[in-house]
Amino acid sequence: MHIAIPDDYQDCVRGLDCFSKLDAHEARIFNDTVKGTDALAERFADADAIVLTRERTRIDAALLDRLPKLRLISQTGKLAGHVDVAACTARGVLVAEGSGAGSATAELSWALALASRRHLVDEANRMRQGLWQGHVGQQLGGQRLGVWSYGRIGRQVAAYGRVFGMKVWVWGREASTDAARADGFEVAPSRKAFFAESDVISLHVRLTADTHGLITADDLARMKRTALLVNTSRAELVAEGALEQALRAGRPGFAAIDVYEQEPVMARDHPLLALPNVLCTPHIGYVEKDNYERYFGIAFDNINAFAEGRLVDVVNPEALEASRRRA
Repeated sequence: MHIAIPDDYQDCVRGLDCFSKLDAHEARIFNDTVKGTDALAERFADADAIVLTRERTRIDAALLDRLPKLRLISQTGKLAGHVDVAACTARGVLVAEGSGAGSATAELSWALALASRRHLVDEANRMRQGLWQGHVGQQLGGQRLGVWSYGRIGRQVAAYGRVFGMKVWVWGREASTDAARADGFEVAPSRKAFFAESDVISLHVRLTADTHGLITADDLARMKRTALLVNTSRAELVAEGALEQALRAGRPGFAAIDVYEQEPVMARDHPLLALPNVLCTPHIGYVEKDNYERYFGIAFDNINAFAEGRLVDVVNPEALEASRRRA
């Protein structure tokens, strides 16, 4: 099979141990990102299967119409609205996804909270400039940690907070808060209290049509002037433009951000980069070797299962029969 792997920014996929799973196939890796139907159609013209790295590339009906050879989309991780599954089903294109432990993202969330509270990057840069202490940091112990959504990542972050002596509470849907309560964590009495009384808020909500713009300007305006917002989930969870405006107004006082509406961010004029109270990292919560081995390993396993006619665990099982007819 001809396999296309787009958006490998760091040219690291070919160096993964799991890449050997594609030895029986012809894999072409692209280290840049292109936009637009014409450019993507040209890039994927010969592909029987595409391996998508998260939602870096969108697949819609117009593009699918230009890819008559395409039979499988093998997604690393879960879909996040960037693949038109209905259009794939109508054209007999199977869509498979995988999952991970979330440990890499949970660890980065905690690293960002620590680094922001202790001004770690600024202090390290000051030393390189021949300067000494420039900030008074603040410990996390004793502060109130708010975790929005108690899923596989949120529960790890909540556990870190407990170990660090923070007062942890959770907000989210009923199933999420019920699970947190069962594990002995407090549930915030209200959404308003969650934002108004948390010293650190960490977002771990899956992006869907329902959660797009979930965090509003009013939510942010309730946060303390000393509070920190950490987002390693998805930028679109926050209403467009609301975070920049809130940070300029001083509520919250700080943010640590790993995700952006348009990625990769290659220009220095991104509005968040101009703010001194924001710590920005380039979506590295997902970019970690063990994480990649798991996610890409599952994606490559799905390709081999498809090639051998045994792939049944797909997002759109109703397309299986149409896919078999195309084989």
